[in-house]
Amino acid sequence: MSQDSEGETETEFLVNITEFKDELEKELYETCSFRDLFFENHPIEMASKKNEFVEAKKNALLEKFEAIDVDTQVPTELRAHFLYLKGRCYNLSPTYDPRATQSLSKAVKLNPRLVAAWNELGDCYWKNMNVKDAKASFEGALKHERNRLSLRCLSIILRQESGDKTRVEASSAVLNSVELAKEAVAQDIKDGMSWTVLGNAYLCQFFTVAQEPATLKLCMSAYRQACLDPAAKGQPDLYYNKGIALKYEENYAEALENFAFACELEPAWETPREERARLVQYLANINELIRTKGKIKNKKLAQMVQSIDDSAVGPGRLQLVQLVPGRNVGTALGVVVGSIHNVNSVPFTFAIVDESMECVCVSVYNWADGRGVIIGDYVSLPNPQMREHQFDSPLVKYNFKSIRLNNPMSITVNGKRVGRDQYAGTKATSTYELK
Repeated sequence: MSQDSEGETETEFLVNITEFKDELEKELYETCSFRDLFFENHPIEMASKKNEFVEAKKNALLEKFEAIDVDTQVPTELRAHFLYLKGRCYNLSPTYDPRATQSLSKAVKLNPRLVAAWNELGDCYWKNMNVKDAKASFEGALKHERNRLSLRCLSIILRQESGDKTRVEASSAVLNSVELAKEAVAQDIKDGMSWTVLGNAYLCQFFTVAQEPATLKLCMSAYRQACLDPAAKGQPDLYYNKGIALKYEENYAEALENFAFACELEPAWETPREERARLVQYLANINELIRTKGKIKNKKLAQMVQSIDDSAVGPGRLQLVQLVPGRNVGTALGVVVGSIHNVNSVPFTFAIVDESMECVCVSVYNWADGRGVIIGDYVSLPNPQMREHQFDSPLVKYNFKSIRLNNPMSITVNGKRVGRDQYAGTKATSTYELK
């Protein structure tokens, strides 16, 4: 065979393998799109079949990838990218696949500047709960390019790591997490996954740094932006975390709806179902506490109310029955008739009654764990912000009024101002996230 013939054969082989790689890449991205946009093209009733369908497509595509011997059939200049595509195909499943790690590790060794392979490798380690190597992978990608996927994944990891730190260190880590998520959003303001991560970062800030309503508003704004992206709005974690934020905004009916939708999108995922059940029980307990005024007998309750010392309140005293939705100017004063146990201890929830015999729920945020009030304490609430809650469904029925306080130091208990030593944010369980 002449040298010209050999050269033509090698060129033809290279063209064929390049075309084959391109076809596989196109099919891979179509499979990713099928997974990510599943609920854009299928009814939610098919949610339980989603992973089965994706797995079938993945296995069919893997047969084509595995039919190629990378070491002998793929030219050196194409090998790293081919291994990246093969590793990404293995990684299509929601659970860890060690074959993905193997392929992607080879890819980044062959081409350390292949950012997409670093990110996919980081996701593999994350699925395997190997936070250290996941972080190193995303940092490896950022050494070559500031990209939104690495940024938002590092945002998640910083928050994951904050759980083992001191309060000051955790606050710093969470605030850094917010900044990374903001940078990811700035790179593509239409990417709903980045908006979801930013919303989760704000939600974590609410629990770890300070339970400020303004932080929840930023959180909800990010989630609204995420819902504009078809890929993001099909992710169950968006609705679960949105439900958590709505719960602490005290938009209980919407929170229940979002937990229910998360369950529909991922029927096998128990966390939103458990969170919804806890919220239902919490609301039922509040409703019963308010309805029965703590099950305290009328004679005893009258004695408790009469013992209230309102001398420190002055002429601005408001009776609970006078309160209207929104901010009320003056000071409300009532005796504690009971409290509600909350799994996360956020907020501290109790009920008060005054001479009008109106019973109102009070939720206090940023009250240090182990602090609060007990039955018989009388509490004054300056300029109370009142809200009415009504809901009637087969799941839960409630009808009560509540007052929200974001700083326990603004109130007095038995005539004494709550001290600074009782002010503290409370950490909560980390949010659930997908890349």
